[in-house]
Amino acid sequence: MKFTINLKHISVLCIALLVVNVMSAQEIIEEEVKKEVVKKVDSTLAKNAKKVDGVAAVVGDYIILDSDVPREKEQIIAAGGSVEGITDCQLLGKLLENKLYAHHAIQDSIQVSDAEIRQEVDYTIQQFLQQKPDINELVKFYKQEDEKGLRDYIFEIIKGNKLSNKMQAKIVEEIEVTPEEVRTFFDKIPEDELPFFGTELKVAQIVAKPKVSEEEKQKVIDRLKQFKADVVENGASFRSKVVLYGEDPGMKQSGYIYTLNRKKPKMVKEFRQVAFSLQEGEVSDPFETEFGYHIIHCEKIRGQEYDVSHVLLFPKVSSEAIKEAKERLEKVRQSIVDGDITFADAARASSDEKETRGDGGQLINPRTQDYNFDLTKMGPEQYAQIQNLKDNEVSQVLTEQDRKGNLSYKIMKVTDRIDEHKASYARDYLKIKELALKEKQIKAIEKWQEEKILDTYIKISGKFRDCEFSGNWLKK
Repeated sequence: MKFTINLKHISVLCIALLVVNVMSAQEIIEEEVKKEVVKKVDSTLAKNAKKVDGVAAVVGDYIILDSDVPREKEQIIAAGGSVEGITDCQLLGKLLENKLYAHHAIQDSIQVSDAEIRQEVDYTIQQFLQQKPDINELVKFYKQEDEKGLRDYIFEIIKGNKLSNKMQAKIVEEIEVTPEEVRTFFDKIPEDELPFFGTELKVAQIVAKPKVSEEEKQKVIDRLKQFKADVVENGASFRSKVVLYGEDPGMKQSGYIYTLNRKKPKMVKEFRQVAFSLQEGEVSDPFETEFGYHIIHCEKIRGQEYDVSHVLLFPKVSSEAIKEAKERLEKVRQSIVDGDITFADAARASSDEKETRGDGGQLINPRTQDYNFDLTKMGPEQYAQIQNLKDNEVSQVLTEQDRKGNLSYKIMKVTDRIDEHKASYARDYLKIKELALKEKQIKAIEKWQEEKILDTYIKISGKFRDCEFSGNWLKK
């Protein structure tokens, strides 16, 4: 399909940017004081920058420095992207859009949680340190004075990106396409420009998970009860229990605090119910979720927000249970191969994966929410498991390990295969609908930008005034 997605369209549809550019708040700059703008950069930037550079542009309450443009290019390269053919003018246009979204997010009273941002700062730094183990190297790379300056720098970036993303999401949140609009969209595509869709598969699986004994579950519950008693009765540190014994890796990444909001669901339902029932300083009784067994400590309550910490323990699975699960699945596989039972009926009767059991083991593509998987977009692990399977062939018993280290076994089957083909309205309706929706969203964002550019104080300086932007940033 010969749709040209230019840099602007990529920018407006992107919902998850990481480290992109400096976000520095600035009072709206009037014409008569434009030469003094570099002296009014926000306190964070002023403390961390050795030398304030020139101003490339001003958008509402935000400024873009001359150095932001090459830094944007460096960030794209560092993230594995290509900047070939991308000009400085296009990069500035992208930065202008980000600032426009962030500015109007504030005007529209869109808020982001500082606690949530701090958690992401901690996580981001941890990710960076896996590549650059020395924090001082990281500080130097981002041209900051110290670790605090680095954290402030990343905080402003993430905050700006969150505001920008929320503003974009708000613009398109109510946009939908009707079947008639989908048909109109499809009909207007010339025959020789119809998109080609790659080979697609429908895949089913049957899973056998080793069973945890009731005795082992009780051991975990008793241990959590001891932790609670030590904290409540002996004044022990709950944080020390989390650090020494907790098995949730996300705790360390978040600084050992999760911030929950009553209006914005986060964590599984059982966890939220217990957390929101606690008083400040209270420790819960042990309870179970799909992830294991927990006790929660309510650190602080701020209106609708609860800062909580928790100890998560996983019951251990015995070697006998692991062996039993594998042997059980091998028998199921043999019954299917012998023709005694269909794969779908065997999945409904014996699979331990509740999400797929009712559909006869059929996997749902999380991206498209249908049963079709594009062979070229499968994850490498899943692709390796099914690439050599013939249609209706049952795989050997495969071993799988989840992020918690738990072993399980599964057998897989390709239940249908659609070879690469030119788009068909009936067969590919969901994909065509997605393309139609994206086009409608792009148009809505373009219209919003056109209106807001005219309503917002925008000043482009220096060489960038000669740029030919895709948007009317120069207000000509």
